[in-house]
This record gives sequence, structure tokens and C-alpha cells, in this order.
Amino acid sequence: MRLDDQRESDNLEDRRGGGGGGGFGLPIGGRFGIGTILIALVGGYLLGVNPLTLLGLVDQVQHSVPQQQSAPAHRPPADDDMARFVSKVLASTEDTWREIFRTSGKQYQDPKLVLFSGATPTACGTGQSAMGPFYCPGDHKVYIDLSFYRDLKTRFHAPGEFAQAYVIAHEVGHHVQNLLGISGKVEAQRRRVSEAEGNALSVRLELQADCFAGVWGKHADSMKKILQPGELEQALTAAAAIGDDRLQQQSRGRIVPESFTHGSSAQRVRWFRAGFDSGDVNQCNTFAARRL
Repeated sequence: MRLDDQRESDNLEDRRGGGGGGGFGLPIGGRFGIGTILIALVGGYLLGVNPLTLLGLVDQVQHSVPQQQSAPAHRPPADDDMARFVSKVLASTEDTWREIFRTSGKQYQDPKLVLFSGATPTACGTGQSAMGPFYCPGDHKVYIDLSFYRDLKTRFHAPGEFAQAYVIAHEVGHHVQNLLGISGKVEAQRRRVSEAEGNALSVRLELQADCFAGVWGKHADSMKKILQPGELEQALTAAAAIGDDRLQQQSRGRIVPESFTHGSSAQRVRWFRAGFDSGDVNQCNTFAARRL
């Protein structure tokens, strides 16, 4: 990606090595993330619990648990290339969504992005590296342990800078959903329906975040020409690598579509492409789509 002349975000918090490993000892509740599905699926299989049960605790976490204070955040070292990359990608999402919101008469509120190692307290409970990157609607923050990028390359065979950028853009997509009130409506509806119906709603929420990530990619490339030949395929590879069907096949040896909470590989690729090809958030209404 061509990011050398791009600005860095002022909304990066570096908690690595800051003693932020305490927390509430709560499960995954209230977080929306690319990697969250991994631990949810594994927990569901081992405990006999539907992954949505593990994922759908947002309200009780946000309203009944006060946020624990973490160690003071600081700026990453100037020579930390990966942190600078993440900061530039975050800045690019800020520029994109500020403009999109402005043209629709709204004001975008930048999220914070927190770098951590191992574990860190959040408004949604204790964030852990094993969950992968996630967004917490309770504090409007994206959390990532940068070691996830090593897993993305080696475990999921999805290398490349645009694959890494897609991870951040997806989580920022959840922030956009939160600002627009979409996440809250979906969470309220999930509490009124069956587990299978709740899973289906979760899939549509995640696929919309993928589409929003594609919208960011299109706008960022149109404005700044950040993509080099072949880099779009990196994001598509990453989207396919973390589809529910592929993860279930790898971890369980069989696929259970009714337990999907993030969407199949084909669906994740399709909706990222829908956002990227159109650059239009109106093309990301997964909740009205007959075919995912």
C-alpha cells in the first residue's frame, strides 16, 4: 500500500507493556470482531453452547459493569513501523467516514484504536489476544493485538498490507453501525427471536461491516491511490479465510450453517466486493438483501 505520505491518526492508544492485563474476567460479550468468531465457535463446540450466546451479551456488559481503568496509554515509538501503518490506516478511515457522514448531513465521531498485548480492560469486559481484533460499542474503541497479523499470514494464509488494513476497516465498520444505531437495533431484535434467527441477524451485521470496509477501500483508493496491483486480492483472501464455513471445517470437520454468525467465505467476499465496487453505503443494506 502507498501510505508513505499519508498522515497518522491522533486516535491511537498504545497500551502494550503498560500493565493493562487486568479486567473483569468476563466472557466475550458486547464485542464485534473479525477474530471473535474463532473463540466463540470453539467455545460453542466444547461447551455445547451456541456461539451467539457467547457473542450476544452486549447489554448486560455495557449497563451493569463499570469500565475498569487501564494503565495510561501512550503514543507508539516513532520507529514502530507496524504501529505507524495501523495509525495511517486508521487516519484513512477517519478521512473517508468523515466525508461520507458530512455528505449525508451527519457528523462522524472518530473511534479510538487501542494496541495491546495479551489482555486489556474494556467497557465490554476483558479483551484478550485470542479473540482477535474487536470493536467495543461501550467505549467506541477498536482493540487489536498486532500479533494477530502474524496469525493472519501464517495460520489463515492471508498475507499483505491490504489484508491487514481490511481487518481495521471491518472493525471501524462496526463503529459506523454503532453510530448509525444499527447495532443497537439488531441487538434488541436478537433478544426477541430464536437462536437460529439471532444467528442470521448476526451474519447480516457482520457482512454489512465487510461491505463498509469495502466502501472505505474504494474511497481511500480514489482519493489517495493507496492500492498497488494485486492488493485488492489480499483483502478478498482475508475475507475468505475467516468465513464461518471454512473455520468450522478446520476446527470441527463439518459445517453447521445454522450456527453461522459472521457469514460464509463466499458471502464475506461478495459483500466486501459490493462495497468496494460501488463505494456506496446504500449498497450495504444486508438486512434488506434477499440473497447474502
